[in-house]
Amino acid sequence: MSDTGDAGRQESRTPDRAGTAPGGGSRDGIHGTAHGRAPVPLSVLDLVTVGEGSTAHAALRTSVDIARLAEARGFHRHWVAEHHSMPGVASSSPAVILAHLAAHTSRIRLGSGGVMLPNHAPLAIAEQFGTLEAFAPGRIDLGLGRAPGTDGHTAAALRGPGRRDEAVDEFPRQLAELIRFLDDDFPDGHPYARVHAVPGPVQGPAGRPPVWLLGSSGFSARLAGGLGLPFAYAHHFSPAGTLPALDLYRQSFRPSAVLDAPYALIGVAALAADTDAEARAQVLTGALSMLRLRTGRPGLVPTPEEAAAYPYTPAEREFVDERLASVVHGTPDEVRAGLDALAKRTGADELMLTANAHGGEARLRSYALVADAYGMPEEDLDRV
Repeated sequence: MSDTGDAGRQESRTPDRAGTAPGGGSRDGIHGTAHGRAPVPLSVLDLVTVGEGSTAHAALRTSVDIARLAEARGFHRHWVAEHHSMPGVASSSPAVILAHLAAHTSRIRLGSGGVMLPNHAPLAIAEQFGTLEAFAPGRIDLGLGRAPGTDGHTAAALRGPGRRDEAVDEFPRQLAELIRFLDDDFPDGHPYARVHAVPGPVQGPAGRPPVWLLGSSGFSARLAGGLGLPFAYAHHFSPAGTLPALDLYRQSFRPSAVLDAPYALIGVAALAADTDAEARAQVLTGALSMLRLRTGRPGLVPTPEEAAAYPYTPAEREFVDERLASVVHGTPDEVRAGLDALAKRTGADELMLTANAHGGEARLRSYALVADAYGMPEEDLDRV
């Protein structure tokens, strides 16, 4: 059995749910609606960052506030990314966080950006996201990545004794197996033919989350295209590869029952503030946090004061400047212009914004300012 071919065949049996859904978007759960003057649908990527002097509890409360604001202002989806052993990131358990967000929202799509499939048994993921789909029918996305989302030692601890490191060529097999569990359609004679993901189709007709492939290289771009799946590219931390990966995805694309044509979103680091100086101070905290992570010194996200006073070496300054060059930041009008230019340059079908900053208020304010800049609708949060 061909791993990639089998995954595509399973996905092609997903019922066609085209049409307009309540609250915007489409019944296929993929295509979004651009609101106000936004060039494409806008969404949120939430890293649940924990700043110096704050707590995971506060960061998770901020995630709820951001999800409710995003829903009220017409953002299409809110995704949470899986990371491990990083003090400044509290999103180690996306499914748990998404269940909490589902309880505090009613329309916005919620999903993983992504679940790192090699860290988990496919059946466990199918059951987690089947449960989420039962909590919030028609609102859940299952975004999958093949990286561990952490260092090698932590990945080994996650996988437990006896599990070898998953090779790159294992990912298509894992993906095919996961989709089989989601659809409950292992063929007769397969070892898992009598194993059922619950909640799931064995209990009766039910929807299931659309599967997305995530990546920062050509591997997932080509795989997503060949399977006719939507693709999310990590422009926010690998901007140099954005255009080649999107080109490869589009060139590799084969129509499926899921999609007639390619659909690609890109993650974008973007932060709006009332002044240029404030925006610069906030994004510098994220740049210093990434510098420390890349040099083996992970910690809580530093304060703006700490980031400004840090004694950068020439090499560190070069790293930070390069990092900041890929972050769309400034006043709301400047951020809007930057996002417009990026959408035009890449041809992305959707922009997923991640506002990395020390404090939750700065992140929440950024999403509100972006929505204001595009004239996106306002709804009373008390009614959301």
